[in-house]
Amino acid sequence: MENQGASVVITHHVVDGKQKEYEQWLNEILPLSKGATGFIDLQIVRPIPTLTFSYTVIIRFDTIDHLRNWMESSDRKKLIDKAHPLFTKEDNYQIKTGLDFLFYGEKETKVPVRWKQYLATWSAIYPLSLLMPMMVLPVLRMFSIPVNRYFDGLVSTGCLVFLMIYLVMPNYTQLIKKWLYK
Repeated sequence: MENQGASVVITHHVVDGKQKEYEQWLNEILPLSKGATGFIDLQIVRPIPTLTFSYTVIIRFDTIDHLRNWMESSDRKKLIDKAHPLFTKEDNYQIKTGLDFLFYGEKETKVPVRWKQYLATWSAIYPLSLLMPMMVLPVLRMFSIPVNRYFDGLVSTGCLVFLMIYLVMPNYTQLIKKWLYK
């Protein structure tokens, strides 16, 4: 299980008017995250003005041990202490293994069994994989981008994964949560 990778989903609620200071703080902590042993990648979901107010940072590591080492490191703790006045709530995070972060919910503390994760993910990806080329390829051709199956596939799958992580899975898991977490 250790070799399947691990993700941490960090949520920071930033004091109104302190977003600029928080962004500066991100510029300080992110290079340290990237330099940590086992770091793979990270994503930052910034708040949408007038709609949302929290920052979500998803960081992936190659093993759960490497991820825990970073999250419990003295460097991270010092920077969290430094940023504490910028937060309206405590530093909040959840560690997930593999693709469990797709099934992350605010109130859910357990992870569904693997076969249910498989069925839920497959049933969401299959229709998107059929629809995505029909939606993306005409747009590429409209911009006179020549047919190239590798580039077309890159753009289509990039859009598919973006939709899966940010739109489809958060809503789909809410829709099927009674079955998923049973």
